[in-house]
Amino acid sequence: MQEPEQTEREQTEREQARPTWSEPEATRREAGDTESSRANRGWWDRNADDYQVEHGTFLGDDRFVWGPDGLDEIEAELLGPLEELKGKDVLEIGAGAAQCSRWLAAQGARPVALDLSHRQLQHALRIGADGVRLVEADAAALPFADGSFDLACSAYGALPFVAEPVTVLREVHRVLRPGGRFVFSVTHPIRWAFPDEPGPEGLSVASSYFDRTPYVEQDEQGNAVYVEHHRTVGDRVRDVVAGGFRLVDLVEPEWPAWNTQEWGGWSPLRGSLIPGTAIFVCVRD
Repeated sequence: MQEPEQTEREQTEREQARPTWSEPEATRREAGDTESSRANRGWWDRNADDYQVEHGTFLGDDRFVWGPDGLDEIEAELLGPLEELKGKDVLEIGAGAAQCSRWLAAQGARPVALDLSHRQLQHALRIGADGVRLVEADAAALPFADGSFDLACSAYGALPFVAEPVTVLREVHRVLRPGGRFVFSVTHPIRWAFPDEPGPEGLSVASSYFDRTPYVEQDEQGNAVYVEHHRTVGDRVRDVVAGGFRLVDLVEPEWPAWNTQEWGGWSPLRGSLIPGTAIFVCVRD
């Protein structure tokens, strides 16, 4: 049944009735798991549309890129040789619109795309989810049986946004089969010492690399609306081990000549001087 059209007056009244959204305040303060999860679910639900519009062309509909630097799994093969992906059960954590999972399905894998954000998964449906199972859940409490997957991956998903990353790593370890591989990418920890700016102003150290205080955006009442957690390289390695994994590689992609785009604090200028992404390749023995 088609909905009746609104009059111009009714549309104006609806617009005026919507709550206004003031610019959040950026700060550094403590934020636990519950606050972080609630804030980030809300942020991604509110911003998923703009995110897909702004970055959708770079990400593609069925491309597996590990970060703004542009390292592509078709070249890197961090999950293993392409010919060995066929028939593998793969879990993608923080899948967004499931671009990586769609690429995995094209290689013959059986991917499950998991995300905390309902709106991001709606974009996955909009693009098309043939061959991809979509699941809305928190990475700290994966709704799967032990040993359900051969591989797991996460391109800037979940781990930068949780206060207790070991909890997520242990959950991934639990749902992987022996010999399974988990590969995840995060903002390179060194970036936290620099301003999040793509130009020359982003090349001077502005804070301590060892300051683990989370980055928080909060509303006028002090409620977090976005949270990101900093871990040093050493912290990340210890987290991997505490999660039960063996770290087999740490990849720091160099900025390629073809990539001329800016993405937040990522840019050709900064990328030619300091790493922007860290990719951890882990194995469940």
